Amino acid sequence: MAPTANDYIAALPQIFLLGMSCVLLLAALFVKRGRDEVLHYGSLGTIAGLAIITGMLFRGHSILAFNGMLIQDAMGDVLMLFCYAITATVMVYARPYLRDRGLLSGEFYLLLLLALLGSMVIIQSYNFIVLYLGVELLALSLYTLVALARDDGTASEAAMKFFVLGAIAAGTLLFGMSLIYGMTGTLNIGVLAAHLSGGHDVGLAVWVGLGFVVVSMAFELGAVPFHMWLPDVYEGAPSSMAIFVGSVPKLAAFGFFMRLLVQGLGDLHSAWMWILVVIAVASLAIGAIVAIAQTNIKRMLAYSTINHAGFILLGILTGTAEGYRAALFYTIAYVIMFAGAFGVIILLSRAGFEAENIEDFKGLNERSPWFAFVMLMMMFSMAGVPPFIGFFAKLEIIRALVGSGLTWLAVVAVAFAVIAAFYYLYVAKVMYFDRADTSEGKQVEQGLQGPADIKLLLSVNGLVVLGLGIFPGGLLTLCKAVIGF
Repeated sequence: MAPTANDYIAALPQIFLLGMSCVLLLAALFVKRGRDEVLHYGSLGTIAGLAIITGMLFRGHSILAFNGMLIQDAMGDVLMLFCYAITATVMVYARPYLRDRGLLSGEFYLLLLLALLGSMVIIQSYNFIVLYLGVELLALSLYTLVALARDDGTASEAAMKFFVLGAIAAGTLLFGMSLIYGMTGTLNIGVLAAHLSGGHDVGLAVWVGLGFVVVSMAFELGAVPFHMWLPDVYEGAPSSMAIFVGSVPKLAAFGFFMRLLVQGLGDLHSAWMWILVVIAVASLAIGAIVAIAQTNIKRMLAYSTINHAGFILLGILTGTAEGYRAALFYTIAYVIMFAGAFGVIILLSRAGFEAENIEDFKGLNERSPWFAFVMLMMMFSMAGVPPFIGFFAKLEIIRALVGSGLTWLAVVAVAFAVIAAFYYLYVAKVMYFDRADTSEGKQVEQGLQGPADIKLLLSVNGLVVLGLGIFPGGLLTLCKAVIGF
């Protein structure tokens, strides 16, 4: 069947982003190095245009496009809007950071926009082939972004590890897709759901295939067993790249988990729930325990990401609308907190100095009380301390688990949350109770002499974490509205 006008309208954000990426690619040929204003503001303008288009297309019901290969609904639109916001934040944070290191170029903006495009395709995919295209577009862009500092051996090593494990995850996804197609004859999620819930005896191969697909998507979320790349990539990649790697792909992975497991296979919850139980508990344990031994704050935040991924999966595995809404709320809260934490790291860094060790935060309160407080809000929120947004995110997950009769999982989650609180509070202790020596103090002071736009955006980021913690009702209402099942 030939595509209709409605098909193109549903995919208009992706079409617009791809077109603007080509325009910016051509513009980069004529922009001299060091004169990046056109690319920077052009990219931000592109994201603003995406937000306007997505807002105009926002609707309360879902529609299928291109013969059921894409789906547009409220949940996807909200996830994409937050992807836009985080991508724009990364651009603002990254500009002076990359310029000081001679890494700011047209390639950075193009790769960032293409990675955003891959995330959007994943979020709206309703077919395994489309999913694979989105995953590969996102992954290839991320590999290159991590290795953007070509002369940095650590970044190159991190990109290589990322590439190898990403290739394994992609192979796992393809193998799962082949098993599913071989036994059912379809790669469409809706048709697959109808086939499996219709009482057809499809055999063990389909369940094995679905298991492979779920495990491969755990790679994008940063959950066990494909978690080994996170610490190396967070540590080796430029901090501005690590923000994007640790945030936008998580929104995309959450979107597809909801497509496949909830919208597609919701009637078979008892079959896939235990796969997520194993992944979630393992992620909680590894993320909470291993992070305690880290002295590098970027590696610590990597294990923190693994722990948060476990909480997100706990919400999904409940199989209830309350759990899905809690998982969406938690995912949004996580990316906001994560962006703020790395924003402080970028602000403290300067040319020739990376504020990547926890010891680099010693005495920060003496040098800059406000940004020490911003970092304190991020750490307390990730630890689940009220009144910050992280507290309500964890509370909603635990409430959903108890309401689903999974009290033992709620107890496990609380136990690992208490363990994880140790390393968050340790960062706060270093900032407020340890004194920096003279040389280190000079580094911190100089690192805080950043551009006004970064300081303003970072301050807003911190206030959002506090404001949504004090008044979480608006975001909770939004999550309830877009999860219409």
